[in-house]
Amino acid sequence: MKRILWFRRDLRLQDNPLLAFEGEVLPIFIFDTHLLSGLPTNDRRVTFIYEAVMRLKKELQAIGLDLKIFYGKPEDVFDILLKKPYDEVVATGDYDAYARQRDLNISLKTEFRYLHDTYIFKPDEVLKDDGTPYLVFTPFYKKAQKILETKKLDSYALGSALLIPYSYDHITDVKANAQISEKALCLETLGFQPQELHFLNPCKQLEGFLQKIDSYDKERDFLNSDATSHLSVHLRFGTLGIRELLRSLFEHHHKTIEPFIRQLIFRDFYAYLLYHFPFIETRNYKYHFNGIQNQQYYERFCQAQTGVPIIDAAVTQLITTGQMHNRARMIVASFFTKDLLLPWQWGEAFFAQHLLDYDKASNVLSWQWSAGTGIDPQPYFRVFNPYLQSKKFDKEALYIKKYLPQLQDINPKHLHDESYLCEHQLSHYPQPMLNHKTAAQKAIEFFKNPLMNRQK
Repeated sequence: MKRILWFRRDLRLQDNPLLAFEGEVLPIFIFDTHLLSGLPTNDRRVTFIYEAVMRLKKELQAIGLDLKIFYGKPEDVFDILLKKPYDEVVATGDYDAYARQRDLNISLKTEFRYLHDTYIFKPDEVLKDDGTPYLVFTPFYKKAQKILETKKLDSYALGSALLIPYSYDHITDVKANAQISEKALCLETLGFQPQELHFLNPCKQLEGFLQKIDSYDKERDFLNSDATSHLSVHLRFGTLGIRELLRSLFEHHHKTIEPFIRQLIFRDFYAYLLYHFPFIETRNYKYHFNGIQNQQYYERFCQAQTGVPIIDAAVTQLITTGQMHNRARMIVASFFTKDLLLPWQWGEAFFAQHLLDYDKASNVLSWQWSAGTGIDPQPYFRVFNPYLQSKKFDKEALYIKKYLPQLQDINPKHLHDESYLCEHQLSHYPQPMLNHKTAAQKAIEFFKNPLMNRQK
């Protein structure tokens, strides 16, 4: 058989179901102009993806294969490819609206086969006894744990496929009118500038995390702690496979892995909800209230000028590094949707613009959770106090001062004290733009309004 192997969120050689086939294969990767258009030329994710793609290309060459790289819309690329006969296109699945429509469009052109790879479970694998999807995480988690106990996590062996002859030495730029041009294999060809990234390769990152996993549950919430795995970007783009990660966890540890396994299953749960309820990608699951569009508030937030140190530090971390600590994400999202009363969709889009590990399902469902509008029950009246949160998880203000160096000489206790910040004008730093208690009460009143709190 002749197959097109379409790499997407699986940019690795090891344990990759795409590479378990026999027969003739054409491995490809498409830099999708629909996704790239509008991104700044210094977008870090494009550098990360490009480096991962080029590393994969070299690894494939070492086993007698190669990777053909395209630049264009997938539909246009396949119009070019399918001028020659292929038996099928094979790719791993994805659940967001654009990905599903994209794959549907390709499936109308040729035989299209999904392989399960990105998540632990298939979308229909963890269901209630009546065959419907779970809406609450805890029962989903309990069922998932039982299934995981007997789930096969064997590594996919490399097949003995033969490479289909093609021009592999360039990036092929494909236009809608079926015109193509060959461009040099470099990031600048795509219109982006290489960025400096500070990421270990996934194997070393995993090895380092396993050595400190005993402290994960106790320390991961502390903003200046390095207890987190730093694996999310590798899982996002498939430079580390989920099965390989699980095998490593099960082989090296026992009780201490449960908190991290829980987070991995949470990742699955959010993808599962997006699959079964695709409308939540852009709309509330519950409550009519959807925030108040306030451009001035939004701009101050995006510029890290809210006057709330923990919020501005987290936003600064995001826009300067492409990362944000998970605890900080929760604090920021609560402030954005409850204190500022901005639409969660605006916050989701802001994170989508900057997060290196951006995952549509995790981002959307996390923002809906914070806004209190999502599927998993998060009461609208639960509002994080950013000052108490920073005091608890960054008591010495090390995280705050790392990203807001102009506050370096301020006593840490003052940076967790709203009254002090409101009464004093700090050098090169604004006063808080609103009072947390007043803003939180206002948010609760909006949700309590009978016109707002009805189910969708």
